[in-house]
Amino acid sequence: MQAPTTASRRDGGQPLLHQTGEETQPFGTLKQLPIGLGHDTRMYACQRLNHLLADTQILYSLYKKHHWLMRGATFYSLHLMLDKHADEQLAIVDALAERVQSLGGVAVGDPRHVAELTSIPRPPDGVEQVPVMLSRLLDAHERILTDARDAAVRLSAEGDEGSNDLLISQVVRTGEAQVWFLAEHLVDTPLVRA
Repeated sequence: MQAPTTASRRDGGQPLLHQTGEETQPFGTLKQLPIGLGHDTRMYACQRLNHLLADTQILYSLYKKHHWLMRGATFYSLHLMLDKHADEQLAIVDALAERVQSLGGVAVGDPRHVAELTSIPRPPDGVEQVPVMLSRLLDAHERILTDARDAAVRLSAEGDEGSNDLLISQVVRTGEAQVWFLAEHLVDTPLVRA
């Protein structure tokens, strides 16, 4: 006779669906990790990074929205550029979230929570003119870049060089390059007459 099997084997490995439970770590709290940074430094870093994470998630969404709604003679080039920029912002979203987690915090992830934390104004639900969409992206970038530079300086002073490096090497450098590409599409180019 064969030995009895566990219940999960008897039912063919049926997933245990519709599970509920208690929150294991509330947002805004830290778990202790042996990374050589004090509680207050890590708490401050998580707060600043989560704010930047929320803003970057909104910037990513703006890029996708404008990518879909692009119009006019430069449609194709802008459509491709905005999608490329969105992909680069999505990589930053992931890097910021992972940094918060590595500090022992909880990264903001739910879009409804992101909307509560962001400082980037909500755009209209419909379509705007192309220069307005590009200007909206530039404004979001400027808010993020200003905040990222300030956070980088303050976190470096607290000894959190890991967060400083992330902010400067990814958020600032990527953002500056994207601003340059966007802004060049808003230059008033004079007509060349033959």
